[in-house]
Amino acid sequence: MKAYERLLNYVSVHTASDENSESSPSSERQFTLAKKLVEEMKMIGIEDAHVDEKCYVYGTIPATEGFEKSVTLGLIAHMDTSPDFSGENVKPQIIKSYDGRDVKLGESGRVLSVQNFPHLSSLAGRTLITTDGTTLLGADDKAGIAEIMTVAEELLKGEAAHGKVAIGFTPDEEVGRGTDGFDVEKFGADFAYTMDGSAENEIEYENFNAAGATVEIEGFNVHPGSSKDTMINAALVAMEFNQMLPNGDTPRDTDGYEGFFHLCSIEGDVTHAVMKYIIRDHSGEMFECRQEMMRHIERLLNEKYGEGTVTVTIKEQYRNMKEKIVPCIHLIDNAKKAAEKVGMIPVTVPIRGGTDGARLSFMGLPCPNLGTGGYAFHGPYEHITVEGMERAVQMMMELVKIYAEVEK
Repeated sequence: MKAYERLLNYVSVHTASDENSESSPSSERQFTLAKKLVEEMKMIGIEDAHVDEKCYVYGTIPATEGFEKSVTLGLIAHMDTSPDFSGENVKPQIIKSYDGRDVKLGESGRVLSVQNFPHLSSLAGRTLITTDGTTLLGADDKAGIAEIMTVAEELLKGEAAHGKVAIGFTPDEEVGRGTDGFDVEKFGADFAYTMDGSAENEIEYENFNAAGATVEIEGFNVHPGSSKDTMINAALVAMEFNQMLPNGDTPRDTDGYEGFFHLCSIEGDVTHAVMKYIIRDHSGEMFECRQEMMRHIERLLNEKYGEGTVTVTIKEQYRNMKEKIVPCIHLIDNAKKAAEKVGMIPVTVPIRGGTDGARLSFMGLPCPNLGTGGYAFHGPYEHITVEGMERAVQMMMELVKIYAEVEK
């Protein structure tokens, strides 16, 4: 079965995670895909395939005879889709010999346009898979799963000599909890790659340092007719807090290695207001500086309005995996060789976000990220090409061959 055929099968399963749930997994529906994958894994010959009570799927492909001393390579993808946009009742559009122009997304009124997505023209001639405009596609990260499953099937058919290969599929990556229950020791890999990136020639090993910040503001409400020097309007203080952050340090105005403050939500009134931010920066020093800037604004506003008016709570989410990957830079060098072997020009790009691989790297499993061939994740404009997925599969096969020659 081709990788894209698997993708079309998997996207029919609704697997959105739930950021408001404290359970593990955050949504029971993720078990539907997990069980489906275990059945498929066993069908193609992965005898020890299983899903645990927290919805982590594990399986191993034994080494080819004579390659038992090779390192164990891990391949990982996540099963959940973003809760930011509907992932239910996905109806993909398949456009053969795509002409590189704007695409009407079903009857939704939405258009996948070259103006908004200039890379579309470079996909001309390929088979393009899009949404119908009413849901996301789910290629993030069901494309990664489909590609790994296709590699597994080819290995089990004896297409290439290989060391032991460990396969893992995780829940809840989209809500930042994808590795909370991942058993690194049980997984048993020496090194791994997550298949969770964008263009198929992209290799990623630098991600944001990340934190979440909650800004809570207590107002003082009195009658507006007699509130001179007395009223503290929490909603206005919230606006003042945000205005004291650098105006250009937002997601809209930054790119590449540039960090930002992102105001995710704001709600409140005169009496009480709450703002939720995410803080991102590739530089560890700038990351600390951004956190201190928020605390400094907290101090200034409390000096102005009274102690306890503003409370900033910052919780670190993940760190830049670069420091863990650089000592294992062969993971990047070999990924570049594998990409070139299948006719691609590899590019290393910083991740403007995070992946399971970032946290796994700090859990003792060095784990950079590879592209799946998909674009515009988390919304109705998500799309991918059949050819991009095929290239991703070919690249993984080359990596497996490379690491078959590397002993523990």
